[in-house]
Order: sequence, then C-alpha cells, then structure tokens
Amino acid sequence: MSHNFFAYMARMKLIRRWSLMKSVSDENVAEHSAQVAQIAHALALIKNRMFGGELNVDRITSAALYHEASEVLTGDLPTPIKYYNPEIRKAYKDIEAVANDKLLSMLPDQLRDDYRELIEVPVDSYEYALIKAADKISAYIKCIEELKSGNREFAKAEATLKKEVKSFFYLGEVKYFFDNFIDTFGKTLDELE
Repeated sequence: MSHNFFAYMARMKLIRRWSLMKSVSDENVAEHSAQVAQIAHALALIKNRMFGGELNVDRITSAALYHEASEVLTGDLPTPIKYYNPEIRKAYKDIEAVANDKLLSMLPDQLRDDYRELIEVPVDSYEYALIKAADKISAYIKCIEELKSGNREFAKAEATLKKEVKSFFYLGEVKYFFDNFIDTFGKTLDELE
C-alpha cells in the first residue's frame, strides 16, 4: 500500500505565500517552514542556554518544520481574510483541523501518532508560543528583505509584524533573538562581511 503523506509535503514548495503582495522575491511555504524551523531551533536553544529552560529542541524544531502542513491542502489564505472576523478565523481553524486529519490518514498507522504530535501542537503549550513567535519573526524578516530591495509594498506589514513580534517579548528568548540577530537581515552581503 502506498502512503501519500510525503508526496503532499513535497508540494509545500508549490504554495506561494504573500499572494496579495507584489514581491521582489517570491516565497513558498517550504522555504518559510524551513526558516521557521531554524528560528524555533535557535529560540529553544537560547531558552535552554541563557534562560534556564529545559525544552526539547529537536521536537520544537520538527514541529516548526510542519507548522504549515495543512496548507498543502488548504493553500495559504491571506492574512487580511484569515483574520477578518472571529467567525472566519474559527472556520479556517476547523478547515485546518480537517486538512490535518486527512494528512495524518495518509501515514501508516504506526507513524500517525508521532506526526500528530508535530502537526497538532497544543495551542496552550510553551512550544506552540515559541513556534508562533518564530513564524512571526520569519514573516517580519520577509518584510525587512523586501523593504531592503526597495519594495514599499511591505511597509505596513513590516510595522504590523514588528508589533506582533514584540508582543512575544515576554519570552526572553524572543527578545534576545530580536535584539541580537534581527538587524543583520537588513544588511547587504558586503556589510555582513
């Protein structure tokens, strides 16, 4: 019997993000997910090494990699629509849950629970907050990169996302990452060297 889960995951690269925005550089869900996983990994390490945490870094990194898994079935709904009102947000969460169930059904029974733990991180968990912060940081970085390229289309999104990232400063590791790494994304290659 064939299982389609990974064939669907491979299609993340086909789903374009920021579909309502004119972008200098297109971004797909696979690229975004990889960056979110890198940032979540860093945040978890920072928490453990600098703030006395005991987080499972590998589990958080893996969950971050799959945080947009449902979008291989739903597509990437633009933020202005997704958050337009509470009814739409709830309906979209319900659609995501159905998509996640469908994806999980595409795995062998022996693997399903392992992937469920990665795809369905409890929303009231520290891990979820950390991954959500990494997701917002990644989106903020995209705005910085677009603005650096002269694309003013991302100016309002940059201001909004900066506030959203700062709303996670109650997590010391998020503030630390922001204070020590964010400004480097606005530099040119020559400035980085």
